[in-house]
Amino acid sequence: MTVFQVVILAIIQGLTEFLPVSSSGHLVLASALYQIIGQDFSFGGEEEVFTDIVLHVGTLIAVLIFFRAEIISVCKAFINAIKTKDFSSFEAKLPIYLVIGTFFTILVAFPLHEYCEDLVASPKIIGYFLLVTGAILFISEKISSKKEQNNKISLKQAILIGIAQGVAAIPGISRSGTTIATGMLSGLDRVTAAKYSFLLSIFIISGASIFYPILKLDADELTMINWTAVIIGFFTSIAVGYICVKYFMHFLGKYSMKCFAYYCWFIGICAIIYFNFVM
Repeated sequence: MTVFQVVILAIIQGLTEFLPVSSSGHLVLASALYQIIGQDFSFGGEEEVFTDIVLHVGTLIAVLIFFRAEIISVCKAFINAIKTKDFSSFEAKLPIYLVIGTFFTILVAFPLHEYCEDLVASPKIIGYFLLVTGAILFISEKISSKKEQNNKISLKQAILIGIAQGVAAIPGISRSGTTIATGMLSGLDRVTAAKYSFLLSIFIISGASIFYPILKLDADELTMINWTAVIIGFFTSIAVGYICVKYFMHFLGKYSMKCFAYYCWFIGICAIIYFNFVM
């Protein structure tokens, strides 16, 4: 594992974790492009798994930093609600909705995990799922533009968005794109749906970062890791992730996600052609 490999992975992770274009799909494409010059982009084994987790934690920290004011406000409201036993305010309910949404994510994603691992090893299918992501983004923009929108999330919406996040465990299906689109289709405005999507990612990334290493990683193999590369990648993912969230939220306040739909269709078609007819 080289610093170059990890930095490229960190940049891809930082950008595509939040942009609605599928981080897993792009990592597969990056590996394919790297193979054109006769090298293997992935480095395999526990090292790759651990590095992937570290980069996800980096993007998690980016979310925590960007939404720190909202997170502190929600935590204060929730603690106050516990003391007063009054959960009538939206901010007090939000942590409950996030936990419930995460529960439904796990409920959907866990049965899919073996299928998703098989897809990573069979990249020919990834392009088709990128086409699906593009369709989800395009349709959500078309339909939501005709609906009345609001900035308060209900329990029903929290459940639907949680289910959408579970489905997005499939490589090529964008987590942020699917959750934002589901929020918009259920009546949320684009910015609120995006903010909730990013806050929802905190729980699932945190959980995966804690439990996956305990259950899967071999401590002996971790001693062979290039820690310099991992640390550089970690801070790169934080920086890229933060910049991405900042400007993506600004973008969503003014523009639709149709451009990302077109992008997913283009990349999806390229992936289908490459994996099925060139590679």
